[in-house]
Amino acid sequence: MYFKFTFCPIILLLWASLSFAQNVNVVIHGAASIAKTDDNFVCVTLDWWPAEKCDYNQCPWGKAGILNLDLRYGALINAIKAFNPLRIKVGGSLQDNVVYKVGEVSSCPNFMKREDGLFGFSQGCLSMERWDQLNRFFNHTGVKLTFGRNALFGRNESQTKKGLWIGDRQPQNTRDFMLYTISKGYKVDSYEFGNQLSGSGMGAKVDAKQYGKDVIVLKNLVKELYAHPETQPKVLGPGGFYEEKWFNTFLEVSGQGIVDGLTHHIYNLGPGDDPNMMNKILDPSYLNQVSQTYKGVSDVVNKFRPQLGAWVSESGGALNGGSKDVSRTFADGFWYLDQMGMASTYDQKVFCRQALIGGNYGLLNATTFVPSPDYYGALLWHRLMGSTVLAVTKESDPDLRVYAHCAKKKPGVSLIFINLSKDRSFNITLSNAKPGDAGKPNYEFVGKQNREEYHLRALTGDIKDDIVCLNDVPMVQTDSEDIPAMDPKLVDASTPISIAAQSIAYVTIRDFEAPACV
Repeated sequence: MYFKFTFCPIILLLWASLSFAQNVNVVIHGAASIAKTDDNFVCVTLDWWPAEKCDYNQCPWGKAGILNLDLRYGALINAIKAFNPLRIKVGGSLQDNVVYKVGEVSSCPNFMKREDGLFGFSQGCLSMERWDQLNRFFNHTGVKLTFGRNALFGRNESQTKKGLWIGDRQPQNTRDFMLYTISKGYKVDSYEFGNQLSGSGMGAKVDAKQYGKDVIVLKNLVKELYAHPETQPKVLGPGGFYEEKWFNTFLEVSGQGIVDGLTHHIYNLGPGDDPNMMNKILDPSYLNQVSQTYKGVSDVVNKFRPQLGAWVSESGGALNGGSKDVSRTFADGFWYLDQMGMASTYDQKVFCRQALIGGNYGLLNATTFVPSPDYYGALLWHRLMGSTVLAVTKESDPDLRVYAHCAKKKPGVSLIFINLSKDRSFNITLSNAKPGDAGKPNYEFVGKQNREEYHLRALTGDIKDDIVCLNDVPMVQTDSEDIPAMDPKLVDASTPISIAAQSIAYVTIRDFEAPACV
């Protein structure tokens, strides 16, 4: 049971005011965009894990898996509706161990612990009764759905190469599932083929050439069954960790126009039990390392040009359910929101957080449905940050992270500021880059309209808190289980933007003239 604070303790304000303030000028290059995201860039996952999934002597999934999640809770429904719409990907480690009870499949077993099974579990099953329930829920909450398909059905593990699954995939169960889905009028935005089968794989792997052949079969099946091109779900893959040679080989085999979106996973914080997790999150040089992955994926996209570009289709920060001490705290937002900012600059179209609910990294608590601080950070991104990405430059202080987009609701620009420093605040002034002539000084921006500011801080000033304050108001659900109002603070445009130590702020400036945003 959470105590419902109605204000953030005054000690936080005193602590923030005592931190050393550093003046920084941020230059926004608004003449042209550097990247574009999907309008529904923010995405979350729903996973298959049963309650028996345990890591590090804890079992944090409870009844949050796709097969046992109670879809009737108002708090869950309201948390999704607040995005209007929210992109959800149904999938995860066990998706390649799921059969669909339709057509010739009559047996529908539950996942059971099995030592020699994929990820330690036996085969599981999605009944059409549960699929009906899920689709009623998705329709009611306005979800934009990506469904992860089983890519191992019909294959067998090699007797000579451990972890390698060989043979042709059997498509009949997929065909029957799609036919049922079409007959019911259920809307699927995209199908992702397989989970973490690329490269060295996680639990299982498939040869890149074989994967390329199988994704052609899936694409042709979608074209055959969905008669109208405008209603055809897109085909995504491979939904695994990036390995350059494997990705290039599968795309060479599949060829142009088969894979609509290139998907990959990011877990750059390592194992969830790493005692050094907090230090990683607060280390800007560590956060920067993953940029090489984004660059590599972007290079592959530029070479093969899939229609939907690159997606991060799963990212939970820490592996194996996340970190019980970090993933649900305010501190996790330094990693999460920085990753979304960085990914967007590398033209990643979608960023899917593992998970909406379940594990330690769920945006909602698995038993109470109480949103984590990251939920509110993601909701603000979805509401404020548009799809057009702008370049920013600043003095080289690595503790201040800054990303800029055209505002989602025109006119203007929206920025996110992430301050990793424990003892320094930043006073930000803005400049507008001089277009077309790098040798001339930038324009100092002096606004005339009040800025719209959204300052996020930990409740007591301790970044290990699991309650966040927005403009000094604690974010807690209302008595009717609604998401609280998230109103901006209007600030005089003539004053600097003040970013407190170890805080995050979104700022929208309506009268900033950026030609890319017109």
